[in-house]
Amino acid sequence: MAASEPIVSNYRRSRRLLPFLGGTLGGCWVVALLGFSGYILHFNSATVGFLFLLIVVSVAILFGFWQASVVSILACVFLDYFFYPPVLVFSIADPQDWVALGAFEISALVVSRLSTKEQRNSNEARLQRTAMEQLYELSRSTLLINMHQPPGLQIAQLIHRIFGLEAVALLNAESATTDTSGIWTEDGTALVRDCFVMLADDEDVLTRTSRRVLRMGSNPVGALVVRGTISPLALNALASMAAITLDRYVSFEKESRIEAAHQAERLRAGVLDSLAHAFKTPLTAIQTASSGLPQVGELNLPQRDLVELIGDECTGLILLCTRLLQTAKLDTRELHPGMEDVLVTDLVSKAMNEQPGRMGDHALDVAIPDPDLTIRGDREMLSMAVAQYLDNAAKYSFSGTKVAVAARESRSEVLISVHNYGPVIPIEDRERIFQRFYRCEEAREMANGTGVGLSAVKLAADVHRGHAWVISDPDQGTTFYLSLPQSGRRQP
Repeated sequence: MAASEPIVSNYRRSRRLLPFLGGTLGGCWVVALLGFSGYILHFNSATVGFLFLLIVVSVAILFGFWQASVVSILACVFLDYFFYPPVLVFSIADPQDWVALGAFEISALVVSRLSTKEQRNSNEARLQRTAMEQLYELSRSTLLINMHQPPGLQIAQLIHRIFGLEAVALLNAESATTDTSGIWTEDGTALVRDCFVMLADDEDVLTRTSRRVLRMGSNPVGALVVRGTISPLALNALASMAAITLDRYVSFEKESRIEAAHQAERLRAGVLDSLAHAFKTPLTAIQTASSGLPQVGELNLPQRDLVELIGDECTGLILLCTRLLQTAKLDTRELHPGMEDVLVTDLVSKAMNEQPGRMGDHALDVAIPDPDLTIRGDREMLSMAVAQYLDNAAKYSFSGTKVAVAARESRSEVLISVHNYGPVIPIEDRERIFQRFYRCEEAREMANGTGVGLSAVKLAADVHRGHAWVISDPDQGTTFYLSLPQSGRRQP
């Protein structure tokens, strides 16, 4: 490695020397040609001096100041020797020589500086135009990336290809993954992770490595490390595009999950509707047949008990199918509640009548101070909600405890509550139990269920623009609430 360094140094020195020698020798050759031609053709000194000035200016524009300086010295020598008297004699002391040399040098200096500045501006404009074209291509390409796949590797490959960089590494903070493109002589993953941890942008001129934190506003969403030649302005714009693409992927992922959840809910609603219809017809036939058995002939006591058991269980299953149908219709927005004035006492009585024999050893205590308390809503739907609260209390109450039903007016709403003593519902489950198919751990161990009933209550409350919630305390017991606006709409 050390032996090759002088070779590399000599090669670079020759690369710089060749353009200097080429421009200098070319200018000197043209000056010599014009000088000899002017001497042979008897041009005067003014004409030849003007031609020499054009050559010096041309060399200054094409090659630079130092090449033009060498050419201007040669031009002064030719003017002094061939055109200023005494001809064919060097007379450097003549003021004309110094004036010509000064004019040539000043012209070369001014023109070369202007030319260098113009070339620099032109190069900067070209680089900016190239960077803008690359950024435009990157922005267009990021809009077309596959959002069903992680974006990190796709973005890194696009940056590597479009900007012609040696290597690219990108960290996605949302998924905590790092993707690289190109060949890293060191660990690009460590570089990009350090950049994100330190939340600092930096440049390494020696290795031509640049690091940028990807931010959306003030929030870091990742980090980007590139190795190669790229302007800081283009790199900052590139980092912004990468951050926007990562944020767009996060939004797309959330929308996809929401859409998948909606499709799953629609599928569940369809399955519930189909199953409820499929079960309800044979259950009705079984109930009708069992009710007609006493008419066939005299039944003994065990037979009558069996017939009653069949009838009770069929009634319970038919009620469950009805609730499943109502829940499915509520979820798919197919149900339009029939609004009418309903006495709360009638509503509670109807719900209690739907629970024959289901309350077990739990005594019912009903407290409705105002018998004329009225709400406006769908009678069947609201009675189903209260019946579900009663059924829930019967299943999850401790044996022999009382179930209390109460209703009262609270400002512009009617508040219906069902209280029982049973296992405490954990705080984290008090909202989730109103989600379809969700059952807390204690409920699974204590009684069988589907996790559908309370979700139907919640949906019925939403249809009537009311609320459904629960309060549970180890000393005070568990109380389920249903609040309904008296006028059918929420009052301020």
